[in-house]
Amino acid sequence: MAEERLGERELSKLKWRCRRGLLENDLFIEKFFARHESALTVRQAQGLNALMDLADNDLLDLLLRRQEPQGDMNTHDVREVLGMLRA
Repeated sequence: MAEERLGERELSKLKWRCRRGLLENDLFIEKFFARHESALTVRQAQGLNALMDLADNDLLDLLLRRQEPQGDMNTHDVREVLGMLRA
């Protein structure tokens, strides 16, 4: 069974939520959306939302592979989206 794709309205809200204070994070996120926005699933959006709960510096540490997800952040969805962001 195919995963549910993210609707246009949800995608728009997600893109707005992903705006960050650090330019470096924004560059990763812009590249992510350029590559993946047409195929994003609801599950992947949940992983991305979890990453957006982080402070900018903590997110950047994950994106630059200085850290890996810990505790509640160490889920399949978060790791999958993080891999997509890092690619």
